[in-house]
Amino acid sequence: MPVAEVWPEVERAERLARGAALKWASGVFCRPEHLERLSQYKKRESQRTTSIHTRLKSMVQSYLEGVGWGLEQLREARAELREVSHALRKAGLESSQNTEGVKSLEKLRDVSVNHQQLLAAVSNLPRLYSVRTMVLETERLVESRRLLEAHARLMELEHWQDDILWQLHGNAGTAGSSLSAEDKELVTKYFCGVGRLVEALGKEMWAVVSSALALARQNPTPFVSAVRIVEREEALDQALLEERGGPGGVSRPLPPGRPRCWRACFFQVLEEAVSARFRSVSYLHTRGPGLAGHLSALQHGIMADLATVRHLLEHCVPSHYRLTGAYLRASHRCLHTHLAQVSSWDLESGEIFAVLNWVLHIYNSPDMMGHPELVPEMEKEELGPLISTEGLEQLQSKYVQSVRKSVSEWMHKALQVELQDWQREQEPDTDHEGFYQTSLPTIITQMLEENARVALMIGPSLRDQTIHMGLYEMENLLNRFREALVEFGKERRRDLTNGRNQFYLHYLLASISNCIILKKSTESLQQQQSSRAGGQYSRTPPNPLAALDRAVRRACRLVMDQLLLDLQPLLPGLLTRPWLAQGDPTPKLCRVLEHHLDLYSRVRPPCRQRLQEEAQWLMVVEYVRALMQKRLVCRGAEERRQLGQQMVQDDQQFREIFQSLEGEGSVPEVNPLALLPILADFIRLKDPMMLTLEVSGLIAKYPDISEEHVSVLLDVRGDISRDVRGTVLDMLEQSAPPLPLGYRPIFTDILVPPSTLAFCLPTAKCA
Repeated sequence: MPVAEVWPEVERAERLARGAALKWASGVFCRPEHLERLSQYKKRESQRTTSIHTRLKSMVQSYLEGVGWGLEQLREARAELREVSHALRKAGLESSQNTEGVKSLEKLRDVSVNHQQLLAAVSNLPRLYSVRTMVLETERLVESRRLLEAHARLMELEHWQDDILWQLHGNAGTAGSSLSAEDKELVTKYFCGVGRLVEALGKEMWAVVSSALALARQNPTPFVSAVRIVEREEALDQALLEERGGPGGVSRPLPPGRPRCWRACFFQVLEEAVSARFRSVSYLHTRGPGLAGHLSALQHGIMADLATVRHLLEHCVPSHYRLTGAYLRASHRCLHTHLAQVSSWDLESGEIFAVLNWVLHIYNSPDMMGHPELVPEMEKEELGPLISTEGLEQLQSKYVQSVRKSVSEWMHKALQVELQDWQREQEPDTDHEGFYQTSLPTIITQMLEENARVALMIGPSLRDQTIHMGLYEMENLLNRFREALVEFGKERRRDLTNGRNQFYLHYLLASISNCIILKKSTESLQQQQSSRAGGQYSRTPPNPLAALDRAVRRACRLVMDQLLLDLQPLLPGLLTRPWLAQGDPTPKLCRVLEHHLDLYSRVRPPCRQRLQEEAQWLMVVEYVRALMQKRLVCRGAEERRQLGQQMVQDDQQFREIFQSLEGEGSVPEVNPLALLPILADFIRLKDPMMLTLEVSGLIAKYPDISEEHVSVLLDVRGDISRDVRGTVLDMLEQSAPPLPLGYRPIFTDILVPPSTLAFCLPTAKCA
């Protein structure tokens, strides 16, 4: 058979090889001169072909050797399999022959199991007979609080119960089955007294632990016994848990009621004993001062208990108990819960202060948890705050609201007392400096300062909130005070005829002094505030100073109205011919002014100077208003001289009255009294042609003077021609300057009465 038919890949490979060779040859011998190296190429290819044939033969030889070794291994394996198969057939024959012997051994095993059960029953009979007796004895030991002996008996009973259950479990396992429920129930029922003993012993132990603080001062032996029992039980729990995975993979089940975890119960009972101190506390028992007393009792009780724990109980327990730290944790948690309950009550300001002061200052002070011996324990425990930040903010807000209610009520009462004082038929009281005053500012100032001082005992934040609240209430009070002043003035005008309110002016002046005192108190409170003060009132900051200024201005206006009212009967006699001849009523006016200025001296600075200045302005304005009414028109040069001279004399009398104002250095920038000599010079000027210059000077000093005012002055002179009048008024119209900054107008408040002429000539300027 041709090779190509057996292996077609050989033919394909040969074709590919021939094609590759032709391609290579066509590339190498593309030119005739390249044929000279044909022999060289032929020799090289022949050598390479020989090398390839040699490698192929070596490789085929190694493959053939490997195949021979594999066949030899297969022959050896076949022989070994024949031997193993023969041995297995022989073992099967021997096993079938021994079946009858195994059946006879099963009977022996059953006899052995029965023997073991009978042996266990015989060995446990003494224990079983004595179980009830031991249970009764243990109960008597528990009742007499012989706890260690009772626990030893209890451990023995439990050991018997566990051994019996384990033996039954082991026999059942040997028999190839698990412990039946009937057997387990039978043992449990027989040892039911053991469970009752465990409960009774635990009850007595926890009673001892809960009264450990009292026992420690008298007889700590029961407490020590309880701790030893707790440690025994913890050791038993640990040992039984480790025995669950016994040797050989046998798992021993836990006895009934295990693990007991009595150490955790110990600390739980301790915490319950601490919390019992707070259970009987209710709102009714701690109303008002009772809450502060209750917190003080808590402080002394907790510190006494901690001293007992540190000095007595700590030595009765293992060091890893860290009993002081446990008591601190329990006390802190109970206090946290108790104070949260107290904070939810409807507390008054004094009660809230007691809680805040106790939480923020007393609790962490050296007298309590900040005690040098407790500080290391506190640092280890990291207990956190008694009341959260949100809870403290809510308490402080409740405190401020409670104080606000009290402050508002007291301010209302103080204002009512003030209004009643205004109706008294006697002068207001004076202070040590002789200034008028009433009880209002003293009450308000002391109340606000006392509230700020008390709040500062808690902290700057509460002080700022309290001051802020106080400033709001102060502003409300001053607004009501201003309304009361307005009503007081209306009442005065209604009662002019019956002579009531004889000391009306005195109480107005006392009110102004009161406002000055309140202003100083307000500024003092504002200085005590920090820059971040405000709290719940920060949306609309209070402005009591503005309210004070409004109240003072209203009171000053009422004082000036009273001065004008007292001057009013005398003002019609000014600048008349009787006045020009006799000088009346200027002395009477001076006496009225002097009386008022004397009363103004009872007002605290700077309002005293303000009232004096206002009185000066009022007098000058009324004097000039009388001049503008043209009650006196001069008939000649002599009358103009007399009028000017009398005006200068009046000015001198007024200056003597107001000389105290000048002595205090509070003279206004534009002295209104300086106007009278200027007007006197204007009237008695001899040369009418100089009036233009005189008017220009008058305009320079008093730019608010109008054409109507100058026209009246010209009419009072009585010697001004139509041409001179026109020239003066034209000059005045052209040179009307703007009012300078800070200038207080005087002529603006003086209205010129309308002219009595029926008509004006078209060629003349109207006066």
